Amino acid sequence: MPNFDTEALLTWFRNNARSLPWRHTQDPYAIWVSEVMLQQTRVDTVIPYYHRWLDLFPTVEALAEADEDEVLQAWEGLGYYRRARYLHQAAQTISDQHQGQLPQDRKSLQALPGIGSYTAAALASIAFNQDEAAVDGNIRRVLTRFYDIDTPVHTAQTENKLKHIAAQNLPRGNAGTYNQAMMELGALICTPKNPACGSCPLERGCLARKMGIQKLRPVRKKKKPTPHVQVTAAVFRDRGRVLLAKRPPEGMLGGMWEFPGGKQEEMESLEEALIREIREELGVKIKVTDKLGSYAHAYSHFSLTLHAFFCKLLSREISLTSHTDWAWVSLPDLNSYPLGKVDRQIADQLQAEYKT
Repeated sequence: MPNFDTEALLTWFRNNARSLPWRHTQDPYAIWVSEVMLQQTRVDTVIPYYHRWLDLFPTVEALAEADEDEVLQAWEGLGYYRRARYLHQAAQTISDQHQGQLPQDRKSLQALPGIGSYTAAALASIAFNQDEAAVDGNIRRVLTRFYDIDTPVHTAQTENKLKHIAAQNLPRGNAGTYNQAMMELGALICTPKNPACGSCPLERGCLARKMGIQKLRPVRKKKKPTPHVQVTAAVFRDRGRVLLAKRPPEGMLGGMWEFPGGKQEEMESLEEALIREIREELGVKIKVTDKLGSYAHAYSHFSLTLHAFFCKLLSREISLTSHTDWAWVSLPDLNSYPLGKVDRQIADQLQAEYKT
């Protein structure tokens, strides 16, 4: 096994760590918010959301008491909205069961909604100085290169090995700084492409660097082709208002509002797909009139093109089957409803045309 120079890593971190807002607070709640926001999201994107979130919900109690729509609207644009719902649910649990204070040990933290193994370890170490080793994407990349781990990541075998190694390297009593240093090293030096090995404090011991195969680590399973789907949405207008429907709490974009519609099936035209989807979702017949526009968007596991059409309701008795609520919303008030990225594009277009 190569010699992992923890002291060199910590010295590098003291001299090179970025000045990030969550590194200038001892508030466990603020640190928790940052950790959740940083999952699958770039630091530069997170910073303004982090400040705005803490302005709106400065404490666990404030978040627990907030309306779900307020929470989702504050998160709008960050994506992976389940993170926001779990934050909200966990805040309510903390308020009800822990007197508004985050529990300090890893096991109790991991029992909260939305807090997995990594987040629990990060919080326990950074916020509460517990001796817990965290393994996130950046740390995973550093360790697989340093120890030349040639088995695919995200498998039980590799994950268990990485957790064992991370725990072995942990400096007792300084786990929070160590975990942050490892994350920072992965973010700034040991990057996915073109790592700056010459500036790395661990270069001398890195096995992948010695063999010149650092760009081949970590090993990943082959990805399946990303499917592309065609989706439709209906824009109903009535006296300066449009119809929105609220998605169910579970699943993709759970709890968000949207212009109702759905996926085009084989052998259907877009108009036929929309008529069928609205009949299935709202229990009404419609007439499709003019096309508003097409909007492309990519998610982590598929991409889509959404086609929005102006439509007329041929009956007014709405009967929801998959949504949890619906509302006629004035165009200015669309800003008060949390929408996914594509639905927000539709709303912005409608508002812009309304003002001209």
